[in-house]
Amino acid sequence: MRHLGSLFRRIALLPGALVIGLALVLVALHNPGSELNIVTAQRPSRIVFHSNRDGNFEIYAMNADGTGVTRLTNHPAEDTHAALSPDGSKIALASRRDGNFEIYVMNADGTEVTRLTNHPANDVEPAFSSDSSRIAFASNRDGNYEIYVMSADGTNVTRLSNNPASDRSPSFSPDGTRIVFESDRDGNYGIYVMGADGTGVTRLTRPPAYGDWDPKYSPDGRKIAFTSLRHAPPFVPGGPLPLLYLQVYLMNADGTGVTRLTNTTVSEGVPVFSPDGLKIMFTFETGRTSADISVMNADGTGRTRLTNFSAETDGDDWR
Repeated sequence: MRHLGSLFRRIALLPGALVIGLALVLVALHNPGSELNIVTAQRPSRIVFHSNRDGNFEIYAMNADGTGVTRLTNHPAEDTHAALSPDGSKIALASRRDGNFEIYVMNADGTEVTRLTNHPANDVEPAFSSDSSRIAFASNRDGNYEIYVMSADGTNVTRLSNNPASDRSPSFSPDGTRIVFESDRDGNYGIYVMGADGTGVTRLTRPPAYGDWDPKYSPDGRKIAFTSLRHAPPFVPGGPLPLLYLQVYLMNADGTGVTRLTNTTVSEGVPVFSPDGLKIMFTFETGRTSADISVMNADGTGRTRLTNFSAETDGDDWR
């Protein structure tokens, strides 16, 4: 799962001995120009997200200004990880409605939900290719989380990564030739990129402490936004527990020019670019078990809150 709600999952990926102490600290502290642009200009953009505002996690959609919130799924199981197809016609999601997490697809209005994967392991975090023909996802069907890809109808499932570490959070480049993802294969979690066929794996980041997660390409493919704890002081055995607040960062697509965009004392992350690349949506903690969605300019200025649900809410995609 990826809830920040999901941002706590990022803390959980840290070494086990440190996690217990960090969890206690966090609980105590949290008391309260392209073809794409042409298409975007022709119809309003939409944001999809998942939230437990109505009791359990469901998929919702809203306008880019936070208005017009519409519930798209209605099922007693958990629906999460929504991804809009670039042509705007479909939404892929991960759901537990058949017992374990599987990848499903539905029309953009929430109708005609169809199961795409069928495996006893968990399939999560779907992401469409730029031409809507393929879906990348993470699965632990081979023992640990790896990156897979399949046709948009669920056929031709292919494993792309093969490493004993955990590979997750895949995202296609706008031209469909590359997939960026997170992995702890070299120690701390870092951001990696590979060809869309799984070849040429290259590490883009090497954080000095803890890790980098949740990479997403900008619409022009020149930038990658991600979540990180690289700013946090390192843990010293026997010393005081450091205060850990996940934050949003930006870098060039080759891993250079890393810039911190948010600087707050609450965890913020899971960034997603607007269709024109001028804005970044992100999720921020509002309490021990709640989170909401904000948007900012791509340089980190001009923050605007979009939701205020007093629930656990994560922004998933913006098309």
